[in-house]
Amino acid sequence: MVYTVPTVSELSNIYSLGVDVQTQRYARLTSAFCHIYGNKPDFVARAPGRVNIIGEHIDYCGFPVFPMAIALDTLIAVRANGIDRIHLANVNNEKYPARKFSTSGDIFKIDPTVHEWSNYFKCGYRSLLEHLGRRKGMGFDALLDGAVPAGGGLSSSAAFVCATQLAVQRVNGIDLPQTELALVATGAERYVGVNSGGMDQTASIMGCRGSALFIEFNPVLKATTVKLPKTDPALAFIIANTLVVSDKAVTAPVCYNLRVFETRIGALILAKHLGISNRPACRDVDPLTFKIVMDEYFSKKSCCDGGGGDDSKADSVEIWINRLGVMLEKVQEAFGTHSEGYTREEMVLALDMTPEELSDVVHEDQFLVHADRFKLFQRAQHAFSEAMRVVQFRQICESDNTDTDYFQVLGDLMNQSQNSCRNLFECSCTELDELCYIARQAGAFGSRLTGAGWGGCTVHLVPANKIDNVKNVLLREYYSKRFPELSATQLASTVFATVPGSGACYYV
Repeated sequence: MVYTVPTVSELSNIYSLGVDVQTQRYARLTSAFCHIYGNKPDFVARAPGRVNIIGEHIDYCGFPVFPMAIALDTLIAVRANGIDRIHLANVNNEKYPARKFSTSGDIFKIDPTVHEWSNYFKCGYRSLLEHLGRRKGMGFDALLDGAVPAGGGLSSSAAFVCATQLAVQRVNGIDLPQTELALVATGAERYVGVNSGGMDQTASIMGCRGSALFIEFNPVLKATTVKLPKTDPALAFIIANTLVVSDKAVTAPVCYNLRVFETRIGALILAKHLGISNRPACRDVDPLTFKIVMDEYFSKKSCCDGGGGDDSKADSVEIWINRLGVMLEKVQEAFGTHSEGYTREEMVLALDMTPEELSDVVHEDQFLVHADRFKLFQRAQHAFSEAMRVVQFRQICESDNTDTDYFQVLGDLMNQSQNSCRNLFECSCTELDELCYIARQAGAFGSRLTGAGWGGCTVHLVPANKIDNVKNVLLREYYSKRFPELSATQLASTVFATVPGSGACYYV
C-alpha cells in the first residue's frame, strides 16, 4: 500500500506529551508569521528529528537500522504568495537572518564551502524539483521554527530538509509517496557536501507513533514498525546532549565523509578478496556497499551455508545472523594484515587501480576526505557487528518471551554498540563516553551515542520509574560541572525522556 504524508488538524494527533506546550508554540509561530507577512499561513509542514536506538553508521553501508522519531521537530509555516519569489525567515532571526530567493534562479545555487543556514532549505527545494524534472516552482512565504538542536545527533538537518520538501510539494500541488520523499531527501544533503545514508530522512518522514522502525535500504527501502516490549516498569529512553556540537558539513572531510569513504573502499577490497568484484551485482553498482557484497557472496550458496535458498526465508533472523557471522570472518581474512590501516598507495595496489580511478569510484570530487591512513579493518568490523546487533535487537523486541529480561539483553546490545563506536569506528568523544558512564552508574541498562557522533547526543535505556533518578544524576555529575550557566529551560531540552513519536505531517 502506498502512503503519502498525512494532514492533521489536531495537535494531539501529533504529540503524545506536552500538547498544551505545543499549542502555545504553534500559536506563537502563526502570530509571528502574521507579523512578518501580513497573513496567516496556509499550513504548517512538520518533520521530526530522530534518535537512533541502535545501528550507527551502517545505513550508508546498506544495513538496517533501528531509529524512532521524537517529539522535537522542525516546523515551517507556509503561505503561497503568487509571485516568483521565496521569502524565508526564522523565528530565531538574530542567529538565522531572513533570506529571499528567485524560484527560477539562485534557489538552485548552493555553495557547500559557505556555512549558511538557508543552504539546507535550498537542498530540500532543489532536490525535490530536480527529482520532478523541474527548474522552477511556485513562490511562497515561509517561517521556520526548529526545535531539534543543531549538531546534537538528533538529525536537525534531515528534519529541516524534510520539512522543506513537504512545504515545496504542497505549494506546488504534489503529493509523493512517503518512500519516494524519503529517497529524495536522502540525496539532498549532497549539495552541502554531506554523503548521507538515509536513516535520518526515512525515520523523519515515516516515523510511527508508539513504535520504532526497522529500516532496510537494500535491495529496496523498507520500513517495518516494531513495537517495544511491554514491561513493568515500562521501557523508556533518556536523551542527553553533550552540548559538543558536531557539524557534519564542517567536519565531514575528517569525520563523517571519511568514514563513508573507508567503508566504500572496504567494500571494493572485500569484494575482490571474495572473488566477486567482476560480477555485475558488484561491478555495475554505484556505490558498492558491504550489504551488496554480502548478498552477492551468498547469492549462489545453499541455505545451510547462509545463502538465500528458499526466498520465503531470505530475510529470516537466522540467515541474517549466519551471514553476518561469516562476513566477520571474511573481514579478518581480507583486512587483518592491515590492522594499522591502509595508505592510499596500498589501497590502489589492492584494487589494481590508479589513484585517479580510486578517487573517481568513491566520488571524492564531491566528498573530500583527509587522512594519512584509512582504517578499513576496524570500519568493516564495526559495520558487520553493528548490523548483527540491530537484527538481534529487533528479534528480542518481537520475541514476546515473558522470561526475557528485556532491560538487560537490550541494554547489553546498546553498550556493545557504544564500545564498537568508540573503539572500532572512533566516532565517540570524551563527553559522550562520560555521559554513558554516568548514566549506567545511575541505573541505565544501556547507554550509547546516537547520530553521527563526535559530540551530539546519547541515548539511555532506563525503566520508567528511574527516569527522574537518572536525569538528576546526569544533571548533577555532568551538566552542573561542565555547564553551570544553563537555565532550567535550557536543561529541559538538553536532557529529556522520550517515547517513539509521529513522523512528518501537515498541520492545518
